[in-house]
Amino acid sequence: MLAEIKGLNEECGIFGIWGHEDAARLTYYGLHSLQHRGQEGAGIVVAGGGNLSGHKGLGLVTDVFQSGTLDALCGSAAIGHVRYSTAGGGGYENVQPLLFRSQTGAMALAHNGNLTNAIELKLALEGQGSIFQTTSDTEVFAHLIRRSQAPTFVGQMKEALSQIEGAFAFLLLTETALYAALDPHGFRPLSLGRLGSAYVVASETCAFDVIGATYEREVSPGELLIISGEGVRSERFAPERPRSICSMEYIYFARPDSHVDGINVHTARKNLGKRLALEAPAEADIVTGVPDSSISVAIGYAEASGIPYELGLIKNRYVGRTFIQPSQALREQGVKMKLSPVRGVVAGKRVVMVDDSIVRGTTSRRIVAMLREAGAVEVHVRISAPPITHPCFYGIDTSSKEELIAAKHTVEDIRRLIGADSLAFLSQEGLLAAIGRPEGAPQRGQCLACFTGQYPTRISPIAQPCMTVK
Repeated sequence: MLAEIKGLNEECGIFGIWGHEDAARLTYYGLHSLQHRGQEGAGIVVAGGGNLSGHKGLGLVTDVFQSGTLDALCGSAAIGHVRYSTAGGGGYENVQPLLFRSQTGAMALAHNGNLTNAIELKLALEGQGSIFQTTSDTEVFAHLIRRSQAPTFVGQMKEALSQIEGAFAFLLLTETALYAALDPHGFRPLSLGRLGSAYVVASETCAFDVIGATYEREVSPGELLIISGEGVRSERFAPERPRSICSMEYIYFARPDSHVDGINVHTARKNLGKRLALEAPAEADIVTGVPDSSISVAIGYAEASGIPYELGLIKNRYVGRTFIQPSQALREQGVKMKLSPVRGVVAGKRVVMVDDSIVRGTTSRRIVAMLREAGAVEVHVRISAPPITHPCFYGIDTSSKEELIAAKHTVEDIRRLIGADSLAFLSQEGLLAAIGRPEGAPQRGQCLACFTGQYPTRISPIAQPCMTVK
């Protein structure tokens, strides 16, 4: 994915396991399979010997966990996290899992999503004497748990969960149990699996495949799972509301081999491409997709249109984020470092370039220019999502509305700005139909807020869109 170039990023991925003697190493493999969800930091906390211990750091999973690091993490339960910083920004202190110790015991917390009322809650907690060690909204949840007067830990968690708003998939580990909770709207994916007698929870089912676990079921919106030596117990902390799973999970973020809420991501993306070909046909010689998330879409477009699919763009997988951060000059070269056109494929051809989204328009303009420089005689851009016109408050790093090109320009304006011969976006109706979300609920259970501005939850007046802090 070109997430770091395009300014469209998912916040993080979480993984947890209970009841396996090699919990830390399995968590490492699980996090490696979720690396696409966050590349700025990673961490693992294990429960063993009556206490919690962990290791975390900045960088990729393979950078953080060098030889010997995992051997020191002994225990039969663990949670892990890969982070992309939006709310609260980057920095070592914000790398999760966050580990808290008190006289009543230790707990570790990993979070995927964004709390829309975090600033309100943090101001109130600070007024009551709380001192925060991080700038992450995740820490707010830990303070709410510790301030609860409920007689049991489960009761304290429920009380805290009832006070937070927005998108959250939480994993919480203590010496005696692993807890998993999903917000009442179910913005983020979260699944339960089994590995022999062990239980596994992960943001995406691809993490189950890599360790040989079997998928059991989705964690339901508003559900709290308590996993311990007694098995799995399910409780509710809030009534289930109409499902609002993030559309971008299917369009962009999730791995193609994952199933999100029972729907295979690769199949959904192929269907997006087929629907896009019906809604926005083009007279062209080849179809190519922008790696990686748009490859499945491009294949679907090619199948439905009868235009051959070709590998017209190659992704360089060995260029790190540092190459596009130090200076504006290098940032301007970011796309060329990440992508290369295949001149022998596109030269002299009319090309349909399929991509998943247009945020600011700068990346699309550069890719179109690269294809023309490689000899493409026409470039027709097709986008497998509706125009992004509103910022996200639920954990997706888009931009402020002022920076979103579709918020202030027509499709024809955008076409001219990116230099394409034609441009078309998938309709909202086509998006829902292609993905195949179940009928019977508003928006068929899918969040469309970045396309419509209709947010499924209350947005605090002082809430900030999920934007990268650099």
